[in-house]
Amino acid sequence: MGRERVGLYPGTFDPITEGHLDIISRATRLVDKLVIGVAVNRDKGPLFTTEERVAMVRAELTHLELNSATVEIKPFENLLMHFAMQQNATMIIRGLRAVSDFEYEFQMVGMNVRLNPAIETVFLMANDRYQFIASRLVKEIARLGGDVSKFVSPRVEQALLARFGRTARSEVKPAAAE
Repeated sequence: MGRERVGLYPGTFDPITEGHLDIISRATRLVDKLVIGVAVNRDKGPLFTTEERVAMVRAELTHLELNSATVEIKPFENLLMHFAMQQNATMIIRGLRAVSDFEYEFQMVGMNVRLNPAIETVFLMANDRYQFIASRLVKEIARLGGDVSKFVSPRVEQALLARFGRTARSEVKPAAAE
């Protein structure tokens, strides 16, 4: 029997979206074990704490098809390549939504290969239903009272609403005619 295929899917997951969940489900077809690395990433000023994001990811996985892969969720704040080596990862899995994602990821792969050429980076193209979803946009829509139910699960939507001091979706009322 060969070496266990361990994949690492890193991200901030602030919050986890339907796009992230699609990549996770598809990634579990490629590996024996998938480690979801939740980046602490203080520089991004996350809306949710690391602990909250780990808990959100864990809750979402209970509702997801994971094929036969084992899945672990772990926070990390060290260099991605060091974290990948600590997890015995054979590949880093990244989702691509658009050309702008590719340009950034292309640079990252170049750096990562020089840090450890034994760990491959595998890109999964976002499903066309999710290509436009970005956590930062979901947060902005929720903050401004918009409907995020098409972009995140009901559990994540409720967490966003609670974070912004809402208990139910705000309905936008048309301006009164003058």
